[in-house]
Order: sequence, then structure tokens, then C-alpha cells
Amino acid sequence: MVVEVESFFGVYMLYCINPKFQGRIYIGFTVNPERRIGQHNAGRHRGGAKRTSGRGPWEMVLIIHGFPSDIAALRFEWAWQHPHSSRRLSHVSRRSRKESSLQFHWRVVSNMLKTAPWNRLPLTARWLKQEYRMDFEPSLQPPLHIPVAFGSVRAKKKLALQSAGEEEETSRCFLCRRLVEVSEKLSCFHSSCRMSSHMICLAKHFLKSEPTNLLPVEGQCPACHHSVLWGNLIRHKHGCFGDLEEFTLSASQSHWTDELQM
Repeated sequence: MVVEVESFFGVYMLYCINPKFQGRIYIGFTVNPERRIGQHNAGRHRGGAKRTSGRGPWEMVLIIHGFPSDIAALRFEWAWQHPHSSRRLSHVSRRSRKESSLQFHWRVVSNMLKTAPWNRLPLTARWLKQEYRMDFEPSLQPPLHIPVAFGSVRAKKKLALQSAGEEEETSRCFLCRRLVEVSEKLSCFHSSCRMSSHMICLAKHFLKSEPTNLLPVEGQCPACHHSVLWGNLIRHKHGCFGDLEEFTLSASQSHWTDELQM
């Protein structure tokens, strides 16, 4: 099963299976996982990275996705690549002699998912290759709104609106009553609820009890009053919520969360 996700921004981990370089790890950013792994294995002249060229084949074993923009994902990528240079990760110890590179990079990202600002983002940790899967240490369990998923993922192209008139007729913000464009809309996923609103309106509604935060984690739907996770609303918007219900175990664009620093 391949899950298709709109507005895809992900940070992945490659594992080298070339006997000469086996076990080496590469961390990168992508908006298209299927295309990117092909580029890495094709070499630098086909768009692959200098550090992976001529050392393949590589397998993409893990990807963290759900970032609100490429900027947010690139900041995560940099911190994962340079944990000892990131002020957010000063508590992460250096790699021990007993740790493989895979184990070390898993420990780093486990810490990142528990560390601000990333611990409030609607992220998903997805193992693309089950044979490399590792469990979180008890002390490094991620927040409940960051699930673990399994299986392949594909970037899905956005469909153009059929007509502006159709969108105006069907989308009006439940909170401010103004018209909502598809790119700005969040909808409740409960079958009996038809609530839709501007993303920023719903975020402000959820953050009434947490005024010092920029990004909500959980709140009550203003229409049906069910408690919902912000991350699940985002996943529902981008088309991967059903995948998580089944498998869960535990381009430069500006976005209002881009002001979150590493």
C-alpha cells in the first residue's frame, strides 16, 4: 500500500547497502521520496548528492513528514545532520563506540521529536523498510500526536479548483463566517460534523488555553465539540489520516510556523 500525501515536505534517512560502505547514513530533505531515492542511486550527474554518489545502492528506510513548509523541514534536516551544533539538541550525547550509525541517528531523531519546536508540529515518523525498524526508548517516546506509520509514501499533486464559484458556495469559515480557500481550510473528520474553517482561525480557537504557543496540539471542534488532535486535522487535509488509523502504533512557501527557530 502506497499512501499519497498532498503538500509533502519530508526529511529522510538513507542506509547504504553497498558492502564497501555498508551502514553509512545520509540525512536529506525531499518533496518527492520516490524520485529522490532514484536520484541518489543514479549518481550525482542525475541529481543525487555528492556524499551518496558512487557509494550506492542506498535504501530510504525512514522519513519524517508533515512539516508545514519546506523551510520547517530544512531546519529539521540541518539539526538532524548537525545535532551537536544545534542549540536545541545540546542535551544529546555524542555517538558511543557501541552504537552503529543507524542507532545513533535514530537516537538523535527520537530526541528531536520530544524537543521544541518540533514536538508541537503535526509530524509522522514513517518506517519505509520494516527490516530496519527500531522502537523508541521508554524515555524517548514521542508525543501522542506524533504517530509511527509503516509503508511507502508518495507526494500527491494538488488538484486545481474546478471553479471559484463552487468553492465560494461550499466553504465558509465556521468561526469568522468569511469565505475559505481550499489551501487555507481545515475540516473536522468526524462523519457527523461538517465544520470547516480557516486554518489560522481554528488554531487561534485551540490556543485560547495556551496563549504563549504558536502551534496547537489538541482542542475541541467548535461545531461537534469532539476533542481532536491538530495533527490529525492536518493529516486529514493532506490525505493520510486513513493510513494512520490503520497503521498507527503509539518549493519555498511561507508559513506562519517558519518563525520557529532551531
